[in-house]
Amino acid sequence: MLSKAVASAVSVTLNPKTTSKFFGLKRVSFVSSDSLVFGGKNSSFNADGLKKSRSCSRMESFVTKASASAQPLKNADELIDSVETFIFDCDGVIWKGDKLIDGVPETLDMLRSKGKRLVFVTNNSTKSRKQYGKKFETLGLTVTEEEIFASSFAAAAYLKSIDFPKDKKVYVVGEDGILKELELAGFQYLGGPEDGGKKIELKPGFLMEHDKDVGAVVVGFDRYFNYYKVQYGTLCIRENPGCLFIATNRDAVTHLTDAQEWAGSPLLCLYCILIFNTVRSPIYEEF
Repeated sequence: MLSKAVASAVSVTLNPKTTSKFFGLKRVSFVSSDSLVFGGKNSSFNADGLKKSRSCSRMESFVTKASASAQPLKNADELIDSVETFIFDCDGVIWKGDKLIDGVPETLDMLRSKGKRLVFVTNNSTKSRKQYGKKFETLGLTVTEEEIFASSFAAAAYLKSIDFPKDKKVYVVGEDGILKELELAGFQYLGGPEDGGKKIELKPGFLMEHDKDVGAVVVGFDRYFNYYKVQYGTLCIRENPGCLFIATNRDAVTHLTDAQEWAGSPLLCLYCILIFNTVRSPIYEEF
């Protein structure tokens, strides 16, 4: 349990261990855009291509995750039969931007026909689970909200798991997905897209005010990241006793469109600022 006497940094990290723990899973295969490629190409993901997958290593604990160095998968049928649940990354595996990757529907239908449980995870916190459900539907995929595990949801779930006080507020450096999940969890929040257009006019003697009731700062992907948010979040963490610093992801890049890779979370910027402006070392732990 994190001490509430000091400001702490928490990274709510989505990985096979984290997701398996949340869903109570035991025999799992994790499909990530970083190393598991179906059909032999990044743009191809289909049932036949399972036999040509370039990377998948088995762990003794029956939790399967992508290996650092890609190696051919020799027996896809054995892998499929040996696990009960497949955990899929979304960006770069199911879609790129708003474009569905070729062969995804056929592969998911094949796995469901074999009675496999499917779970979809994403470190992209811009949407809530409900919003991701609508995106799946728009792309022609039938996925229930209960099958989706987004980092926006993970941040709210983490706060609930530590009994974060309901009379405290959460300052959000991020987008609508985090706000919706916090609201569903019953937490008060401020910031988010609403602070995207705010500016700071530096004048002699200027003192920026901040809400003393903020007990946590949640940072996720934010297309409207600005200096106002950096300063506000920094003030909360430095000056509010016990204020938590929670990050939904630490990705350096993300797949916002199918044309190119884009810069990832503003956490990397805020993390560096906080390191050099506080005497406290961040604490990272998985939810």
